[in-house]
Amino acid sequence: MNHPYQRASVCELFGISTPIIQAGMVWVSGAKLAAAASNAGALGIIGAGSMTIDLLRSHIRKAKSLTDKPFAVNVPLLYHRIEEQLAVCLEEGVKIFFTSAGSPKKYTSFLKSKGAMVVHVTSSPELAMKCEEAGVDAVVAEGFEAGGHNGRAEITTLALIPQVLRAVKIPVIAAGGIGDGYSLAAVMALGASGAQMGTRFAATAESSAHPLFKNAILEAGSDSTMLCMKSTVPVRLLKNEFYRQIAALEERCASPAEITALLGKGRAKKGMLEGDLTEGELEIGQIAALIRDLPTCDELVRRTVQEYNQAISGLKPATR
Repeated sequence: MNHPYQRASVCELFGISTPIIQAGMVWVSGAKLAAAASNAGALGIIGAGSMTIDLLRSHIRKAKSLTDKPFAVNVPLLYHRIEEQLAVCLEEGVKIFFTSAGSPKKYTSFLKSKGAMVVHVTSSPELAMKCEEAGVDAVVAEGFEAGGHNGRAEITTLALIPQVLRAVKIPVIAAGGIGDGYSLAAVMALGASGAQMGTRFAATAESSAHPLFKNAILEAGSDSTMLCMKSTVPVRLLKNEFYRQIAALEERCASPAEITALLGKGRAKKGMLEGDLTEGELEIGQIAALIRDLPTCDELVRRTVQEYNQAISGLKPATR
């Protein structure tokens, strides 16, 4: 019997061999990670949010030199240089765009008129419907468990995916709390067309995350992360001194301006790329509590597929 919400697989959509997407993360996912993920059979994504125009161009060219497989670029729509970033991507032949942190209506039609495919990241069924109306090819439905920038509604992945599938007819890619083949099997059973994994790929050999940040991921426990800054830009962080300063401001109901002033500029770079575990912003998801190694992308994808096959082979048919 066909699943009531089953859509085209991301394998069909993007021309890849496994239904796994490597999330485009600032300071973590450059050409090396994206190409390694694509070579392993997933869809690798360059995270453009932290890149200057020239750096983005160089990463796209480097990725093309490292893989002949499809890869994408994630472009957060909240940055002022967005139009320059999109122009560079199109000049360099990028055909798959993952957009986030902004309205999908603004650039989807433009990108599709250039022959590109567009996927938008969303955190609610209502926003997913707006994405479909804007003409995107698929949505990433990202649950509350995810690291980095997150939705305010705090809908968990298990609850979010069926709601989004009910709301739209386009393919839905699950994200948030997915780090192995067992969780991949779970979201595919819900009807997702594939899964996007960020935290798990941040903790790989090819990730550009600082070694100290990677080690902090390996040491994370079940209560090591928290969603904060909901009055400004909601983000899930590893708890450190910077997080505690933010939490103290929120405890006394500080204004968004005060929180933004403390955040300042360069916090994420300081933490994730430069390894300042005290004052840096360490964006990571709840799945970090299950991560205890730093495999290569090839090892990770092969293991995830093996776990997925084990998971589905162990399922018993439903009985009445």
